[in-house]
Amino acid sequence: MRPEKQNLTKEYLARLNASPFFIVVNYKGLKVVQLIELRKRLSAAGAEIHVVKNSVFREAAREAGVGDLNGSLSGQLAVVTGQRDISTAAKVVKTFGTELDRLKVQFGYLNNQRLEQPEIMMLADLPSLEVLRAKLLALFNAPATTLVRLLNTPAEQMARILQARADQQAEAAKPAAN
Repeated sequence: MRPEKQNLTKEYLARLNASPFFIVVNYKGLKVVQLIELRKRLSAAGAEIHVVKNSVFREAAREAGVGDLNGSLSGQLAVVTGQRDISTAAKVVKTFGTELDRLKVQFGYLNNQRLEQPEIMMLADLPSLEVLRAKLLALFNAPATTLVRLLNTPAEQMARILQARADQQAEAAKPAAN
């Protein structure tokens, strides 16, 4: 392998090792302006996309321990990697692909487990990690909120009874004063 390809392989190997996931997409038919827009959206989602030569990526994936991708890499491919959760990046790719009907998801890997296109699309439909955390916190807070409400109910009822009694006595005292 030529030194230039070895350097590219090392660069992609570093990207694959730094990311918990990658998604391989076919970008055939995308214009440069569209690819720049996709890069902006992915950057906002904590991910990035790189156009890669199939032979270089195949070697980097093999060195990263992903496995043999010989039959999987064909056509004009780009690789999406990121530091955050895969569902956010997959959501951006899916949305962009439906807008332009040119970007096609091929396959991906999440923690060295291969994901096919339908599985990646299912991940894209999941809520983001922040939304899931918020829902989980709401579930944890619900019993405590209910308990506080139940503990406050008798005190509130007693306060209303005492206020009603005080109002009743005040009404009773008014006619006696006349």
